[in-house]
Amino acid sequence: MSISTPIGTSYAERATSLVTRADQDGWGSVGPSLYETTRVLSAAPWLPGEPRRITYLLEQQAPDGSWGEGPLPYRLLPTLSGVEAALAVLQRGTTSAEVTARLTAAVNRGLDVLRSLPPVCPWPDTAAAEILVPSLVAEINEKLGSLTTGEDMPGIGGPLLPVPGGFHESAPAYVARRYEPTGSLPVKFHHTFEGIAGYIPPALVPDVEGLLGSSPAATAARAARSPATTPQAVADLTAVAQRYDGLFPEAAPLRVVERLWVAAALARAHLPAAALPTVRRWAEEIYDSQGVRGAPGLMTDADDTAMSVLVASLVDLPYDPAPLDLFHNGSHYDCYIGEDTGSVTANAHALQALVSYLRRCPTADGMYGPRAAKLCDWLTGQQQPEGHWTDKWHASPYYATARSVTALAQYGGHQASRAVQSAAAWTTDTQRADGSWGVWGGTVEETAYAVKILLSAATPAPQPQHTRALDLAETYLRAASHASRRHPALWHDKTLYAPTAVIEAEVLAARELLRARRAAACTEADMERTDA
Repeated sequence: MSISTPIGTSYAERATSLVTRADQDGWGSVGPSLYETTRVLSAAPWLPGEPRRITYLLEQQAPDGSWGEGPLPYRLLPTLSGVEAALAVLQRGTTSAEVTARLTAAVNRGLDVLRSLPPVCPWPDTAAAEILVPSLVAEINEKLGSLTTGEDMPGIGGPLLPVPGGFHESAPAYVARRYEPTGSLPVKFHHTFEGIAGYIPPALVPDVEGLLGSSPAATAARAARSPATTPQAVADLTAVAQRYDGLFPEAAPLRVVERLWVAAALARAHLPAAALPTVRRWAEEIYDSQGVRGAPGLMTDADDTAMSVLVASLVDLPYDPAPLDLFHNGSHYDCYIGEDTGSVTANAHALQALVSYLRRCPTADGMYGPRAAKLCDWLTGQQQPEGHWTDKWHASPYYATARSVTALAQYGGHQASRAVQSAAAWTTDTQRADGSWGVWGGTVEETAYAVKILLSAATPAPQPQHTRALDLAETYLRAASHASRRHPALWHDKTLYAPTAVIEAEVLAARELLRARRAAACTEADMERTDA
């Protein structure tokens, strides 16, 4: 749900309130995840609160039989997870006749969706989908295979599921075989451990404290694979369940990501004086000379490290960007060590961090100036012919484009300027009739990104098409601010999620920038009348 603030409250008050709430919430503002919750439901029958999770599973199934958010390709993994979890509960035989009947119907409807998938589809680049999808298909087919007795789950039938086109049945086992000789599993697989838990020997089960890879699903899967970890898993998962009414989010806690992204978004307009001490404390606590991780148990990564450098610089703490060197590959930054596909937005954040740092510490130009120049080259090389960018951490091109445009506009130069103007042209061309922008439908989040693209592309002589687009956007955002709405999930993890506080910060900053633009135009008009 969106964060409500009384109408008429000033930007400074709203921004300060948002920072205060983010500071007081140790978990982060993301909501429960169907995927994570059903993975825990399947793997952890020993965890209190199962009836609540079964009810959630049944309530969240869409009329067409699928689970999840976004278009059908994004619903693949949640639907597989929902079907498998329902089958697991049915196999346990612990539910009432009424619930058993409802679960049976849910399984059949979900299977119908999965069996009707096209043979080839452009699946989204969500976290470890290449492992999680075939693993869940195998688990579902194993349970469906028990139906040959005609006794375990009467009322469920049909052929086994094929592995969807583009995925490989052997992928989970391949990962297990690849790392078995080393005797340890790389940290990058901890967050998605549930996808390979059934394929690895005991020696590869990670032995770490707390939630495995910040993931409830991975933690439950580890406990199922290694019962010795169950008591600690009960304690860790119960703490998360208490925060989320018996359910589970994509990652917990997510406070590092939330605080960095909220601070950076608000700073685009300006950080109110009342919020500065809190943001400064965040920067001091989060920055790490060994690299920053987005949540406990995750790998250190270039994205969070860059944002920590950027936010510190924005509050006059010129922390050295040296930790980013851990991820530099010669032309740009890998998001994390062992990354398979690069991230546009992580590199845009790195460029912003370098530019902001160099403005405060110009003597470091000999060290970081060449890095910034290479980043400019790399980012402009990733721009699509239409003028936008895409990225693996967000479903919307407006997020990736806003990040890239902001970084390139701050860096400057002819090459960057051309890329920014091309992005602005694409943005004006894709505005919707109601003044919004959105990849699947107009949203306040994506409209906020589009506003920042156009403002970054502003020239001394305002361009009429930009002025019209921004006027329409301001009207749309003003009207939307009076409505209580749930932000659509557009951010990528294993499935889609919505970090509410981050989205609210982006929208709040965009509205303040539009207000300042309108005030400046009025002032200029008054001066012209005075001169006349």
